[in-house]
Amino acid sequence: MRNKVIITSALPYSNGEIHIGHISSTYLPADVTTRFLKQRGIEAYYICASDDFGTPILIKSEQENKNPRKYVEYWGKQHIDDFKSLDIEFDFFYSTSSKENEKFVQYVFTKLYDQGYIYKSKIIQFYCNKDKKFLPDRYVIGECPHCKANDQYSDLCEQCGRIPKKINNPKCSLCGEIPIKKETEHYFFKLSKFSSKLSTWLKTNTKLQVDVKKYVQNWIKNGLIDWDITRDITWGIPIPITNSEQVFYGWFDNHLAYISSSIKFLDKKGVDGRKFWNSADIYHFIGKDIIYHHYLFLPAIRLGINEEYKLPDYIPTRGHLKLHNKKLSKSRNWYISIKQFLDDYPSDYLRFYLTLITQYSQDDLNFNWEEFATVINSELIGNIGNFIHRVLKLTNNKYHGKTPTPTRFDDDDNETIHKIKQISKKLEMVMMQNNLDKGLKCILQISAWLNQYFQHKEPWKSESNSDSCVFISLNAIANISIMLYPFLPTTAKIIWKQLNISESVKEKYNKMDIISPGHDIKKPFPLFTKIEKKQIEKNISQIKSN
Repeated sequence: MRNKVIITSALPYSNGEIHIGHISSTYLPADVTTRFLKQRGIEAYYICASDDFGTPILIKSEQENKNPRKYVEYWGKQHIDDFKSLDIEFDFFYSTSSKENEKFVQYVFTKLYDQGYIYKSKIIQFYCNKDKKFLPDRYVIGECPHCKANDQYSDLCEQCGRIPKKINNPKCSLCGEIPIKKETEHYFFKLSKFSSKLSTWLKTNTKLQVDVKKYVQNWIKNGLIDWDITRDITWGIPIPITNSEQVFYGWFDNHLAYISSSIKFLDKKGVDGRKFWNSADIYHFIGKDIIYHHYLFLPAIRLGINEEYKLPDYIPTRGHLKLHNKKLSKSRNWYISIKQFLDDYPSDYLRFYLTLITQYSQDDLNFNWEEFATVINSELIGNIGNFIHRVLKLTNNKYHGKTPTPTRFDDDDNETIHKIKQISKKLEMVMMQNNLDKGLKCILQISAWLNQYFQHKEPWKSESNSDSCVFISLNAIANISIMLYPFLPTTAKIIWKQLNISESVKEKYNKMDIISPGHDIKKPFPLFTKIEKKQIEKNISQIKSN
């Protein structure tokens, strides 16, 4: 791994509130990874931006009689608040509607045009006589030709994730009328010209997920089609070489904000942004619904401008989150917003549960309220919380809050020290492989071992070797807090405070003997509150009544 890293995640769309499904596949894994890499001393930056353009935003702003600029500004602020409340920490957060991104998008388009990868062509497009406008993308809904799901958008089927070539039974999403077909002229990107180069990139990049690469290679074998990159709407980035009222398609400009936002941030730091980008490991965290864009469209555009900005090294892709085995849906009110969750529970409860159930794969996962309570009560509280509180409480009661001096280490003590070192190495290995769920399970594994060790040694009884047991246990807690920090930053900081350590937990990594004999420990208090059955029953009744 390089000593420089830029991490991005799918841009939050400025069109409604963030829910737990958005968090599980992209923002939480990206945040955990960034924190982990920084803790190891790697110069890592998490860059993101609001996705401000597109037909859904224009539709909603029209329906609410709002200026689209004001509309996206409102949701952008709401999203930032939600992210902060979950300890999702960006090094820089910008927007696709920034002047820098507009300039960069127009530069890329011009470069592609000059290279012969852009052409203009007349097409037949849906037009609504009632609303007096062309109907691109999400102005048209109908039946997906691939999976036959109804009420799907013409530019993306949310059920199967495919891009329909032709939607069945189309109708205007604004008024419900059947549209007519009318001629218009658009710019196209020659995606079809990049099949060979994309296939080579997929074969040679060994850091990409094998299952996803096979999936994408099948698309390439079936033949790529050129992309229509302009739209007959008013809200978007203007096309630089025409007086047309058309704007760029949102999926032409939004992923370029990964680069433009990173360059803006790095240049402000006095760093050559382009040079840093090309010398760093690049991560794009996404959900499986936008594989097509990130494995085909995005790299093809960068290849088209001669890789002035390198292609991604990693595209960690995860499946969709369901709620009680049903697909999350804002329109059907079947989801849990961040605000709704945090009204009842601490942010680290959500970070813990989602990380634990989210595998590094395209497989879908399920949020279940009963399982959530069981996992929090048994693993976070009964395992990690139990060990930490028992040790700190004993230190306070038996040693008046002072770390004892170890006398000698017996076989159990030495084995425990060895286990802590082993688990730290295993944690690093699985985290570098993007298996964050396995990383958290490593911490649960060592905590379970330490619970048994502490119970077996019975330091509240023994006088001969209790000092060594408590000394090792306190240092084990310090190591657990370090390992926990990327996953549960708030909890880790609280543990660090109870241990009365002045240095920052975020800057520690893989340290042993953190706490010296005689070190004062603060009076402990329980880290977590058990989830009661009545609370879960209330949560379930809330979603079932929606």
